[in-house]
Amino acid sequence: MPTLLLLRHGRTTANSSGVLAGRAPGVLLDAHGTRQAAALPGRLSGVPLAAAVHSPLERCVETLAPLRAARPELPVHAEPRVVECDYGEWTGRTLADLAAEPLMATVRRQPSAVTFPGGEALRDVHARVVAAAREWDARIEAEHGPDAVWLMCTHGDNVKAIVADALGLHLDLFQRIVPHPASVTAIRYGEPPLLLRFGDTGDLGEFVPDTEEAARDAAEATESPVGGGA
Repeated sequence: MPTLLLLRHGRTTANSSGVLAGRAPGVLLDAHGTRQAAALPGRLSGVPLAAAVHSPLERCVETLAPLRAARPELPVHAEPRVVECDYGEWTGRTLADLAAEPLMATVRRQPSAVTFPGGEALRDVHARVVAAAREWDARIEAEHGPDAVWLMCTHGDNVKAIVADALGLHLDLFQRIVPHPASVTAIRYGEPPLLLRFGDTGDLGEFVPDTEEAARDAAEATESPVGGGA
């Protein structure tokens, strides 16, 4: 079972100004997000990535650019199914303004019932991103073996949907999950899927093979769930 490193893109001008970016063009990393992207190769130093998969939107392409420059041999694939939600008429509006919309209460409490005006249903977002993550994971295992590590760079709600699926949570609970920009969440699919890390913005050395920390992590991830433990 490969390890998926699920990366949220770096902070954008929309994030820092409180705007719902959606799929609007021209939404780029801000200065802090650019620094976050520049730090990614160092955070992943020594981690043998089999491939990187990303949303086609500019902020994800920008986030991966330093990593691609540092690893020109890395196979990189744009995946349309992990693009941001289509927020329709809400795209480009401020979050402060949207807070007054009656639909926002449903977004927070029952996202499975939400279809954005002129846009996409959150249940459809959930279905497409989860299918993409699981299908890519199976492909990576078939091509690179069960010990492979691969990266997916996508958007906040998509990270939340994939994590909720891995944890067996209903979509209506996914708003309890908050991945920060440039954070890495590690998932290993299996029976059951394992959440190895969530929202990590620092060192990823445990995913470097042949280290004491990596061996300990592998042992902890595969030990029997039956029995004691804190």
